[in-house]
Amino acid sequence: MANPPVIIWKDEVERLLRYRELIPRLEVALGKFSWRDSAELIQPVRTTVPLQKHDGFMGLMPAYMENDGVLSTKFVCFYKREDGSTLPATQATVVLLDPEYGNVKVMDGEVITDMRTAAVSAISAKLLMRPGAEVLAILGTGRQALSHYNVFMEMFSFKEVRVWKTPVSGPVTACVSVEEAVRGADVIVTVTRCTEPVLFGQWVKAGAHVAAVGACRPNWRELDDVLMKEAVVYADSREGAMAESGDIILSGAEVFAELGDVINGTKPAHREKTTVFKSLGMGVQDAVSAKLVFDQWKARHSQL
Repeated sequence: MANPPVIIWKDEVERLLRYRELIPRLEVALGKFSWRDSAELIQPVRTTVPLQKHDGFMGLMPAYMENDGVLSTKFVCFYKREDGSTLPATQATVVLLDPEYGNVKVMDGEVITDMRTAAVSAISAKLLMRPGAEVLAILGTGRQALSHYNVFMEMFSFKEVRVWKTPVSGPVTACVSVEEAVRGADVIVTVTRCTEPVLFGQWVKAGAHVAAVGACRPNWRELDDVLMKEAVVYADSREGAMAESGDIILSGAEVFAELGDVINGTKPAHREKTTVFKSLGMGVQDAVSAKLVFDQWKARHSQL
């Protein structure tokens, strides 16, 4: 049956989406993706269109989970911005569709992107960081830095949190350099706008876990060759990392496993070694997030 489109604005997405409900759904989705069963999940690598005049790209990120009845795509524009720019680095809209009728629910994708990205980074730390990790370092600016701070504070109990250029208020140590922030840190999150390496292996503690979120183009970097080649590298999508991650492509590092492989038990979590999780983001992450938002929206509106 044809129904008019539903539109869910940013402030309502913020009210409806919670990490405690989102994280278990993302873990299931990551595991399903890594089984590569097309009868369960179809998700092509992100398609990008260059926006040369504006130094950016438009990405299209579809996913279809047939058995769950979830069909969605995200339209996201992301840009190479200079430090201090007041323009947004990303803008996103998620469209959730009824697989049978094609009806659409359109929702602001900013909060979904911020929260699902940070949640997957937290899942990587849950799986890969050493037991007893005490020091967290967050490198970067903008919304992603804040969303990562929020979820890591909710999920873990660090004794010290260091930040570099990260605009958060709380019990943190503000550092004047990347080296100061990361020396001795057990977990390091990079959510920078850098296109050249900013984190160097010689500063990283043996056995640390790095969640690398920035540098989402094949010629952009956050991490140097030393770190990439010494660490055990994990990704959300092997195909996505090999197509889009400059940290992996330019260093020649191999992707050891996907997070879904660890969740499925088909590849080990090398907690005793230095690990890097390269996050590119996936359509299925947006799909389960959008489905959660819509289910919460529908439940709330049915009670009104």
